[in-house]
Amino acid sequence: MKGSAAQTAAAYFRAWRKGDVQAMARLAYQPPPNFVVLHRELSDELHVESIQLTSGQLKSTGEESAEVPFAGVRQLSEFGAWPFDGVLRLAVRDRAWKVLWTPETLHPLLKGGGTLELSEIESSAAELVTSEGDKIPNDSYADSYLDQLKPEFEQANHGWALVSKVPGQPDRRLMVRQPEAKVERTTLSRPVQAAAARALDGVEDSTIIVIRPSTGEILALADRLKESYSAVRDVFPPGSTFKTITAAALLKAGLNPSDQLPCPGTYTIPSYRPFQNDGEVDRGLVSFTDAFAYSCNTTFVEQATTRLTVEDLRETADEWGFGRPIATGIGGTCGTMAETDDQNMFGADAIGQGEVVATPLCMAALAAAVQNGTWRSPRLLSEKQVRRIDGEPFGDVRLDERIVGALREMMAAVVDHGTASEAGLPDGVAGKTGTAEVPDGESHGWFIGYRDDLAFCVFVRHGGSGRSAAVPVAVRFLKGL
Repeated sequence: MKGSAAQTAAAYFRAWRKGDVQAMARLAYQPPPNFVVLHRELSDELHVESIQLTSGQLKSTGEESAEVPFAGVRQLSEFGAWPFDGVLRLAVRDRAWKVLWTPETLHPLLKGGGTLELSEIESSAAELVTSEGDKIPNDSYADSYLDQLKPEFEQANHGWALVSKVPGQPDRRLMVRQPEAKVERTTLSRPVQAAAARALDGVEDSTIIVIRPSTGEILALADRLKESYSAVRDVFPPGSTFKTITAAALLKAGLNPSDQLPCPGTYTIPSYRPFQNDGEVDRGLVSFTDAFAYSCNTTFVEQATTRLTVEDLRETADEWGFGRPIATGIGGTCGTMAETDDQNMFGADAIGQGEVVATPLCMAALAAAVQNGTWRSPRLLSEKQVRRIDGEPFGDVRLDERIVGALREMMAAVVDHGTASEAGLPDGVAGKTGTAEVPDGESHGWFIGYRDDLAFCVFVRHGGSGRSAAVPVAVRFLKGL
């Protein structure tokens, strides 16, 4: 008889450790034709990097049969060490000790037609969280923007599951490595976003955008606009909120907040059309600040068409953000004021009608610029991610301190005794209402404003006046913080 059980077992384990499958096949009795393929396919399938084998005590099971228990550890690239136990059975065949090989010699779970497989688990979608690292509040009305961002942060890696499959039995997962979720912080603030969303509950076709003036970070973006309109990309006539820019142009031209100006119920541009105040209210002679606070259309049309050129107003609008794209991470734009040589159109533009249009994002940035004295490009992501996705943002624009100071005084007057007074706004709020007449339905309602290091724009499409539609949303938002 050739050799011994111990010698054959030792040779088999030695060849197995080396990965010499051909030598293992020579030590086995009548190995299957695919013996080599089975070993190599299992190693490839499971991504085996190495194997360790420790043999136990040889045990005789008959005059010409024996078995050796052994412990093995396969090192899998996805899971690390994966231990298993097995038994190597031997017998005398053709006057020599041979290994009686079966699939379970390779691994016990291969018995009875079983297979072992490494299954890929799809990586989970990127998880976008608040600036604090919290989950975005439920029903935040920000989903469409966040869903748009997720593909930007998808991972290439996947998770894995080591699966045992036995005919007639349900698959069994032996080990699982879940894909790590790609977590990306937005600039959204959990409490601010929650307050903004709740302020819009029950208000159809509306949006509120909140910005931190000192950084340009978007703290809240709640959007319930219908018909796939976007608060950051679609433009609407801004109504009297645009008087903030017209006021800046007039201040630059030499007007002072205390200057006394007429506010008649109707004013007609010489040789052109008439313009009216809301309800054709005649307020007589008022300060420039009060003309702004009461939103005197007639004052602003007269002063703009007599003191400014169209180019003067356009240049001021551009200084305060108009005419430029906004790199938020989700794209965006501000607004436009078209060139015109028609005085009627110029007069209408000066009060936010005519052809001037803006996004709610643009008007929130305008309010933030008044509060801080610097126009900053709003962003929803870190500066690094914004540059990666949207490109280099427009640089900060430091604004004239005298003009900024005057606008703060004038916006405070709007809340103190003007069109947003006695509406329940908390102390410290300054703002500007706007009502934009449109040909396809009821007017759009606007309200822009700020309090401390927080600026906002409320827009209610076809909601009516700024005071009746937008200001109450701002009240609920600010009181909900």
